[in-house]
Amino acid sequence: MENIRRRKFLKQISLIAGGVVAAPVLFKSLSAKGETTVPTKAKFKPSPAEWSSANITIAWIGHSTMLINMFGTIILTDPVMLRRIGIKVLGITYGPERYTRPALTLDELPKPDIVLLSHAHMDHTDYQTLLPLTKKFPGQIDCITAFNTKDVVADLHWKSLKALDWGECGECRGIKFHALEVKHFGWRYPGERDRARGFFKNGRSYNAYVLEKNGKRILFGGDTAYTDKFKKTNIKDIDVAMMPIGAYNPWKFVHCNPEEALAMAKDMGAKVFIPIHWNTFKQSLEPYEEPLQRLLKALPGSKIELGLKEIGETFTLKA
Repeated sequence: MENIRRRKFLKQISLIAGGVVAAPVLFKSLSAKGETTVPTKAKFKPSPAEWSSANITIAWIGHSTMLINMFGTIILTDPVMLRRIGIKVLGITYGPERYTRPALTLDELPKPDIVLLSHAHMDHTDYQTLLPLTKKFPGQIDCITAFNTKDVVADLHWKSLKALDWGECGECRGIKFHALEVKHFGWRYPGERDRARGFFKNGRSYNAYVLEKNGKRILFGGDTAYTDKFKKTNIKDIDVAMMPIGAYNPWKFVHCNPEEALAMAKDMGAKVFIPIHWNTFKQSLEPYEEPLQRLLKALPGSKIELGLKEIGETFTLKA
């Protein structure tokens, strides 16, 4: 209990002292709640109640938030469901506002069995989304996150909370989760130790994951720049690769472009490609439609199928 109180105190201090500095670096833009931008409605709306537990069904909710039914187990990746992400100070959230609404609201989401978090950045581990989610389903959701990031969400009411390090494999609800190393960075607030700055033993980490069950494998790429680490892993024959394709200009050192995302999926033998981490928040300079245009141009000849391309669309992989 004392450790939890200490984490809450440090979190509050970090929000106030580090907010103005952290927001531009983490989110590449800084704006306050209450401005006039109105997010557009997603073109499609998933119907998870109709999904069959005999298959793998994947819907893109927005940004890196994917709703997955993997043979009856519901997984929610990097849930970011509110209108704005960033630093919350005195009731105001500072950070970018979404320009496309999530395909489902928090109230419309089915109960996740597992929440899968790639790293501690606020557009991937959104405490303001996770708090009401765990209050609605107290003690019912298992959470898997990256090495040295459990403290960010440890005070929430999970059924279980587990961190996986690079190269580790854990099992939850009959699904194997393989944690893969990517090329990114992990600090949530300025001054925190981060593996990208050489603190490998006690720095915040960042993962991609391969989910495996019934002979099927799906890849959740999280957030990454181009790296050959996907090629070097011994986990291949990926059925569906969900890979980030946006926020690369000028942030190529931490975010891959569409061609690089496709190349990394190909390195793992992916059959189907689903683009994520675009068309939701303004985090970079490229036009919002450019990532998809570049991806569609690169796909021919890759022998990889495009699974979906619009927020709210659903893809089903039959067993």
